[in-house]
Amino acid sequence: MQKEEGEDEDAAPQEYVALCDFTASGSEQLSFCTGDALLVHSKPSADWWWAELQGEIGYVPANYLRQDTAGGEDTSLEDPWQDDEYFGSYGTLRLHLEMLSDRSRTETYRQVIIRNSSSLRNKVVMDLGCGTGIISLFCAQLAQPSLVYAVEASSMAEHTRQLVKQNGYEEVVTVLQGRVEELELPEQVDILVSEWMGNCLLFEFMVESVLLARDRWLKDGGVMWPSSAALTLVPCQADSYYSEKMAFWERPYGLDFTPLQPLAQQEFFTKPKFSHVVDPEDCLSAPCDVFHLNMYTVQVTELEEMKGEFHFCVTKPGIFHGFTAWFTVQFESLETGGATVELNTGPNSDPTHWKQTLFMLDEPIHVYAGDSIHGNITLCRNPVWRRHMTVTLHWNINSSTNDCQVGTKSFPMWR
Repeated sequence: MQKEEGEDEDAAPQEYVALCDFTASGSEQLSFCTGDALLVHSKPSADWWWAELQGEIGYVPANYLRQDTAGGEDTSLEDPWQDDEYFGSYGTLRLHLEMLSDRSRTETYRQVIIRNSSSLRNKVVMDLGCGTGIISLFCAQLAQPSLVYAVEASSMAEHTRQLVKQNGYEEVVTVLQGRVEELELPEQVDILVSEWMGNCLLFEFMVESVLLARDRWLKDGGVMWPSSAALTLVPCQADSYYSEKMAFWERPYGLDFTPLQPLAQQEFFTKPKFSHVVDPEDCLSAPCDVFHLNMYTVQVTELEEMKGEFHFCVTKPGIFHGFTAWFTVQFESLETGGATVELNTGPNSDPTHWKQTLFMLDEPIHVYAGDSIHGNITLCRNPVWRRHMTVTLHWNINSSTNDCQVGTKSFPMWR
C-alpha cells in the first residue's frame, strides 16, 4: 500500500471510534466492536488504515471509523444516507447510460408493461426512482394509464421533464423531484413500480424508500413491481481472478515476490468483487436461493439483518475459490391467468449491468464430487451509514477425502 498524497509520516496517532463491529478474516486485520476507541497510526490507502486496539495492531476498514471529537460537536453523521454523493451520481448520465444500455433489464420492464397494458388502462402509477423516466414513458406509450407520477430525487428530474415533453406525454406523466420520504401526492396509486435493486440485491438500500412509498401511497389491493425477489448463491471456481491477483506474485520476471501475497489477499480479497462474470462451468454445484423478499409484506426493520442458509452438493472436482451471488426479481401479472415475468441476473441468463458478485476465500480449497458445502449467509446493514452493509459467510465442507473444513469470512460492502 502507498502513503496517501499529503499524509504526514511523522503525524501523531489519532483516536477514532468504531461505528460498527468488524470481524477480522486475516492475521493482519484487527477485530473490533461498535464504540471501541482505536488509535490510527497511518492511512496507507483510502480504504484501509493501520490502527491499534488494546495493544494489538492491524489493518481496519476506514469506512467503519469516525474521528473522536473529544466532546466537540460531531458533524460526521449529518448525512448517514450519503444523499449528496448518492443522488449526485444519479444526476449525471454515466449511470443512466449504463442502465439504459442494459437491454435485459430495460426490456424486462418494457415487457411487463406490454403484457399488462389492458389492465394498466386508467390506472394511477408511481415510478419511484424514475431516472430518465424510461419506465414512465413506456407506461404512457404502451398502455393508457390515467396518470404516472415519475419520482426522482436527483437533479436528473429536470432533464426527465424535458424528455417527457419532448415525447409528447406531459399530460400523462408528472415528474416530481424529491425523496419519497418528503413527497406529497394528491392521491394513492394503483401500481408502484421501481428498479431499486443493487449488488447482492440490497446494496445501497433503495428498497427502503420503495417500502416506505408502499406503506404510504399504495392503495389496498395495489400492485408492486417487482412483486418478489430472491438472492442466489453458488460455490465457484475463480482461477483467472485468483491468478491475476494472487498467483502473479509467485515468480514475476523470475523473482520471488511471495512476501507480497498476504498484502495482495488483504487488498483484493477482503471486499467483494462487483461486476464479476462467472462462467457456468465454474459453478461447483447447483445454485441455491438463500432468502426471498415478498414485496407486499417485508418490513423495513427486517432489512437490518437478513439471514439465509445454504446446502450445496459438489457435482464435479475443482478448486473452491469462493461464492458467487446474484438475484432474481419477479413481476406478477395483472391479467387473469397471465404469466409472471422474471428478471434473472445469473450466469445462465442474458447478461445485465449488475453481472454477479464474487466473494473470495482467503485460501482456495480442493473439493470433489459428492462433497457437501453447507452453512449460512448474513447481510447486516451498517447501523450508521445506511446504504452500506456487511456480508458474512459461514461454511462447512464435508468430504470423504479430507477432514471437515470450517470457515468464516466477513465482507464489508461500501460505495
